[in-house]
Amino acid sequence: MLPDHAKVMALIHGAEEIIGRKKLQKIVYISKKANLPLSEKYTFRMYGPYSEELTLRVEELCDLGLVSEIKEEKAGYYQYRYRVTDHGEDFLAKFPQEWPYNEAEDILHYLNTCTSKFLELVSTMLYFDHLPPDQVEEKVSTLKKSQNYTSEDTAKAWKCIEQIKNHQVPH
Repeated sequence: MLPDHAKVMALIHGAEEIIGRKKLQKIVYISKKANLPLSEKYTFRMYGPYSEELTLRVEELCDLGLVSEIKEEKAGYYQYRYRVTDHGEDFLAKFPQEWPYNEAEDILHYLNTCTSKFLELVSTMLYFDHLPPDQVEEKVSTLKKSQNYTSEDTAKAWKCIEQIKNHQVPH
């Protein structure tokens, strides 16, 4: 078991359950930007930041029986539920790794309550955080035109970003 796999598993365990592949991608990306010790590399795709490494790690964790992936049909599409299995919990208990459980807990629980659409907005804004805020908003309005994000959505996302970076997320 590689340390990066264990960190992804610890993240999923800390969130208790993550519903949706896109949501999992965004939670990991935003957590990484909040300085949690994650190493996945991301590129920008249609739904915002995406990590092929994360996809492969999760597949491997599922193949090893450490994480469960449950496929459910919902309103004409499939969604996936991720949860650490009992075997995975035993593994985490016996082989502790460097993961800031207390620091991560509030961030993960907060992000897990957000919609995938909102997390897509936040992660997209964070992907361009090297730019001035007005240019970030311009990128979002261009790249995410079909999402119809409002100025209220953007303001809420900026607040979320500030809170996450300062580890002051709502409980």
